[in-house]
Amino acid sequence: MTQGAIIYRNAQIFDGEALHKAGAVRFQDGILTAFGSDVDVRADASEFDLAGDILSPGFVDLQVNGGGGIMFNDDPSVGTLRIIASAHRRLGVRALLPTLITDTADKTHAAIAAAVDAVRDGVPGIVGLHLEGPHLSVARKGAHDAALIRPMEQDDLNVLLAAARTLPVLMVTVAPENVTEMQVQALAAAGVVVSLGHTDAEFDTCCRYFANGARCATHLFNAMSQLGNRQPGLVGATLATGHASAGLIADAIHVHPETMRTAWQAKTRPGRLFLVSDAMAVAGTDGEVFELGGRTIRRKDGILTLADGTLAGADLDLTTAIRTLVEKVGVPLDDALRSAISDPADLIGLPGSTLESGRTRLTDMIRISSDLSRVSALI
Repeated sequence: MTQGAIIYRNAQIFDGEALHKAGAVRFQDGILTAFGSDVDVRADASEFDLAGDILSPGFVDLQVNGGGGIMFNDDPSVGTLRIIASAHRRLGVRALLPTLITDTADKTHAAIAAAVDAVRDGVPGIVGLHLEGPHLSVARKGAHDAALIRPMEQDDLNVLLAAARTLPVLMVTVAPENVTEMQVQALAAAGVVVSLGHTDAEFDTCCRYFANGARCATHLFNAMSQLGNRQPGLVGATLATGHASAGLIADAIHVHPETMRTAWQAKTRPGRLFLVSDAMAVAGTDGEVFELGGRTIRRKDGILTLADGTLAGADLDLTTAIRTLVEKVGVPLDDALRSAISDPADLIGLPGSTLESGRTRLTDMIRISSDLSRVSALI
């Protein structure tokens, strides 16, 4: 029901920047008209008591490899994107970047075409595309297929530049080992969100790539050169570079809570650490086994691994990631919510992650239980 007046009261209201206690929110015909402690409660409105739960704009996830039982790599099509987006919608995600893991040139072309068509068709939740590879480092390949990793050629660059002209958001994860600084400059100039990841590059090299247009690091600490006593690596470059942001898989498996705490405190601003799910096919399902490029990945005790034990994505939703930040890392709830909502939205220039009377839609709002254990749509 979205027609008429609806009031949600006794809520904690996250407005995209701060959390407000004991407030109410009013929607008229599905559009926000007022929120705060002094909302006019009239007899003409349907009224719902949220019992202290959090009312918030939906999550923004910039790294979603799959969901609903399917990987984007399996079949990069609009139909696949509908399934993935629907699965993550049930997990509270308002906007996502479907992510293609290192694959063939043909798969990359198909993924770009599918994302373009999904945006054009208005598939709910699809706001662009993230290409994680194939221009990575074999030394830090993680679960990516080494046989498909390769340098970026001029034809590859041309494809990405063309995609940037047709997609509202294009994010690419690259490694300095296989992409030049000039290529990064060209991508950044075209509006591409260039993220460094799956690289063994040294600190100075990573700093140069940030200076030449890279704005992000992919899943900080994982599949990258580490912060050492004599060589700070990509981790150190990301924390030290003010404009650089970084995705973080906050499941307390990929990164230890104390490591996350140190990074959170050390990050130079205005860049932010933001949450990503790095979700795979099993997201939103009870599935225990799936395949990536012919390799079996198993789900057990909240961990996804290849046969050799290599972590392969994450068995994580953003509500759980927020709870991890709050309960295990000690991040204030306001900051944790921002890291799943407004911070990633700001990175890609996505509107709608702050409450605005006359603009915010009821369908883009979520209800998060006060104990951070559950999320649901408001309607």
